[in-house]
Amino acid sequence: MNKGGTVYLVGAGPGDPGLCTVRGLELIRKADVIVYDYLVDDRLLSYTRSDVELVYVGKQAGRHTMRQEEINRLLVELAAGGREVVRLKGGDPFVFGRGGEEALSLSDAGVSFEVVPGVTSGIAAPAYAGIPLTHRGISTSGLLVTGHESPEEKREDLDWIGLAPTDSTLVFYMGVRNIDRIARRLIEAGRDRTTPAALIRWGTTPAQRTLTARLDEIADRAACELFEPPALLIVGKVVELRKRLRWFDNRPLFGKRVVVTRSRSQRSELSALLASRGAEVIEFPTIEMRPPDSYARLDEALRRVGEYDWLLLTSQNTVAALFDRLDALGLDARCFTGVRFAVVGCATASALRERGIRADLEPRRHTAEGLLETFDSRRIPTAGARVLFPCSSLSAPILADGLAERGAVVDRIVAYVTVPPHASPEAILSTLDSTPDLVTFASSSAVTNFVSLLTRCGKDGMGAGRRAASIGPVTTQTARASGIDVVVEAADARIPALVESIEDYFSKRR
Repeated sequence: MNKGGTVYLVGAGPGDPGLCTVRGLELIRKADVIVYDYLVDDRLLSYTRSDVELVYVGKQAGRHTMRQEEINRLLVELAAGGREVVRLKGGDPFVFGRGGEEALSLSDAGVSFEVVPGVTSGIAAPAYAGIPLTHRGISTSGLLVTGHESPEEKREDLDWIGLAPTDSTLVFYMGVRNIDRIARRLIEAGRDRTTPAALIRWGTTPAQRTLTARLDEIADRAACELFEPPALLIVGKVVELRKRLRWFDNRPLFGKRVVVTRSRSQRSELSALLASRGAEVIEFPTIEMRPPDSYARLDEALRRVGEYDWLLLTSQNTVAALFDRLDALGLDARCFTGVRFAVVGCATASALRERGIRADLEPRRHTAEGLLETFDSRRIPTAGARVLFPCSSLSAPILADGLAERGAVVDRIVAYVTVPPHASPEAILSTLDSTPDLVTFASSSAVTNFVSLLTRCGKDGMGAGRRAASIGPVTTQTARASGIDVVVEAADARIPALVESIEDYFSKRR
């Protein structure tokens, strides 16, 4: 009986991490070791345990980190140590992925293994390019074919005579370097030279690129366009449907590279919205939230929170910090009876609603100034009012000072400390070297910390030609004071509004 660990041969999918299966993601999350390939999206590795061992064994044309035989031995050795091993492979393990060879090695060594199928690029990439492999009245079958034969080989592994005359859609994997030979052999074997063909590079990713031409012209077009691997070659009449079914690469922000500055721990709504519109999102943490030196003042305020008339909240992070302390003190939302809530920002209001509380006051203009104006316009009494204002260590004093000038007694208490995260100079500089079209800032603290990180690398700014998008006037002012060229400002201080403004900016530049 095998007493070692198990090796899971997991298909990571074709590139888009959203196409990884539920089972695959479950195994990635609990694995002791991940052995992964070149085509695996790094975002999938963000789901791993903090103590996971990552082993890269990627293969590119002419460059192999590790030979296949060495990978086979490595999987056996890792499992022998009793660990749970995920062998993460691009696409599907059993479709031109050499997963069968790895499974045979594990079987011969008596190692327990499981195969988790993945979405293969030969199906996914054409779909993202608007090319169905089969279509009624055009093609009733699709064939997945290796295009990785060497011109020097004397033995033919492919039955060109069998492939050429059929109306089936042909999908050649790894065929870019042999595309001239593939097209020529198909035509010689009887395939119509005018058959539509397509090359799809980096399918299902924001870097996807699709080139279409006749079969007898596709090789020359690929050479002129400097088309490089990894790419698929599609041959068949279904390619013509791309004109009408194209959907992925004609989204409004497709081809745009956008840096999203965010908290290290916070899932970015901005990233998700940008990606849904086709942008290539580069997430760059600029904010790390830490506990204050002491919770004594905040805890004391929460124990007697019923004495306050108003509780001010200006970020969803503050909402989270506030309720974390309530939980630590054994309290809950019932302690807020009689207290009214004023919030700045839709995200703050939403975070509060998720905890069962609706804000009593939310300005239309999502700024501290907007909240002060709302107090004034609604003639809400502030003289003598007791106000609790938990906030970030970097929170501007304008709100607390403004209410104090109106006669309120404001307890401004730091609920969390905002600092730049630890990041290597290489990671920071590579973000800018990736030539982003925009760098986005959703808060002044994100700007401040971003500039601090650049300064740490010896840079005094983002560099000429690099532009930024800001969520509102306060953030814009902070950015411009730091020498950042802000070309987009949200119509109002909401993430969806920022994305809409970014779309409008690029549409005008077309």
